[in-house]
Amino acid sequence: MEYPEEVIGEIAAHMGEIIRLLGEDPDREGLVKTPVRAAKALYYATEGYRHTEEETVGDAVFTCPSDQMIIVRDIEFYSFCEHHILPFFGKVSIGYLPTGKMIGLSKLARIVNLYARRLQVQERLTHEICEAVRRAVGARGVIVACSGEHLCMKMRGVEKQDSSTVTVATSGDFDRLPELRREFFESLKC
Repeated sequence: MEYPEEVIGEIAAHMGEIIRLLGEDPDREGLVKTPVRAAKALYYATEGYRHTEEETVGDAVFTCPSDQMIIVRDIEFYSFCEHHILPFFGKVSIGYLPTGKMIGLSKLARIVNLYARRLQVQERLTHEICEAVRRAVGARGVIVACSGEHLCMKMRGVEKQDSSTVTVATSGDFDRLPELRREFFESLKC
């Protein structure tokens, strides 16, 4: 990945100041290069801001011979909580009902990354993925289930190590037909 020198330099300067404000010496041997490394890591982890849905999906929408549910499950993701700038991570499963079009399977994972690699809340992330898939293929319905573990819950505040959050977003037929939601969730147990 290419990093814009000016942006990385500016983020690194702020990182060095944060290290100092925390009570540490940013010029200490182990920390001298940390501001630049942290700046690059943060820039990489938020790359979703620098891409669009259109370029993410590209021309990977194809004719679909079926109208049966398509599911890709357990797509891992990594994101940052917008409230504490601490990581959260987990898995996303996506189901959709095609109407003559399907999307390349890897593009579903790329859509997850597009929205996960931003400052986020899990609820919005789940909804954004659902809407992006709906727009990409014009599906009769889309369902997205997201399970995440939030370090803001585990390492600060209430410090609940075994907590996880599950969010679900639906559109179209999945909004109206509970049997489709059941079929989707039963398929995730396989």
